[in-house]
Amino acid sequence: MQQLRDRIKTDGKVLSAEVLKVDSFLNHQIDPELMMAIGEEYASRFAEEGITKILTIESSGIAPAVMAGLKLGIPVVFARKKKSLTLTDGLYSSNVHSFTKNVTSEISVSKDFIKKEDHLLIIDDFLANGQAVLGLLDIVEQAGASLAGIGIVIEKGFQPGGKLIRERGIRVESLAIIKSLKEGTIEFYEEETVK
Repeated sequence: MQQLRDRIKTDGKVLSAEVLKVDSFLNHQIDPELMMAIGEEYASRFAEEGITKILTIESSGIAPAVMAGLKLGIPVVFARKKKSLTLTDGLYSSNVHSFTKNVTSEISVSKDFIKKEDHLLIIDDFLANGQAVLGLLDIVEQAGASLAGIGIVIEKGFQPGGKLIRERGIRVESLAIIKSLKEGTIEFYEEETVK
């Protein structure tokens, strides 16, 4: 998705050979027009899959997931990282380690919102080591639901998450795949080279 790649090049900040900061349009401040274009891209790629719901994780996966849900005309469910007074019983839960925050969180989804009849699309902002996606896959499996595939806004192709998920035979659609962040330079893969 060229529009996304261009935005990463102009506004992304390379903090190290492993960390890319995109908080000016995705992780802190959100560009609604770019999120709409991302939602349209996912809707186009998964239009024929019969998806009933989109599953994401708070918080940075919500914006692209909502836009895709809007275009597909389906609900979006997000896994919560913190328990609340209203989210206590009847939960699917999994543990997820965050690469950028270096913390492990228990994520939870109410059993009211994912059923075994659901055919899900998982959407998330980043794919690095694959831990968030694995946690969401665990929740899909606990629910007995089926999976259409995974949509990732930015994949770090030099980290093992994409390979790990693809080796399970799962369809992964990444809109921008980063080959390298070395020496402060953002280099992209062509998507076909990582499949």
